[in-house]
Amino acid sequence: MGFVRVKARVWNIESPENATEVTLLADSGAIYTVLPESLLKSIGVKSIGRRRFRLANNQVLEKDIGIVGMEVNGVKTHTIAVFGDENVYLLGVVTLEELGLEVDPIRGELKPLELLLM
Repeated sequence: MGFVRVKARVWNIESPENATEVTLLADSGAIYTVLPESLLKSIGVKSIGRRRFRLANNQVLEKDIGIVGMEVNGVKTHTIAVFGDENVYLLGVVTLEELGLEVDPIRGELKPLELLLM
């Protein structure tokens, strides 16, 4: 596990002009990217469903998810984002893998992931 802070551009895939810049905690222990519900709604992201999540304290929550566009270090993807609580900005491992990036905890930065095609 490791984590670093990174700047990212996030946009509504249906209306790419609805975009914002954020600073995310890239955390290889988090599965999905989590952004504040108010931020996702402000750029017009719609829920595509709900998923159940277990928290570190063993509590289980059900949260809305949506699809966003995301750019980190010049690399772009579409990814799942969880409609999270205010002030929660996490870049999860699914999005990192979609971007072809991984956390380098020694240097405190993201680096290219060795992609396997098998």
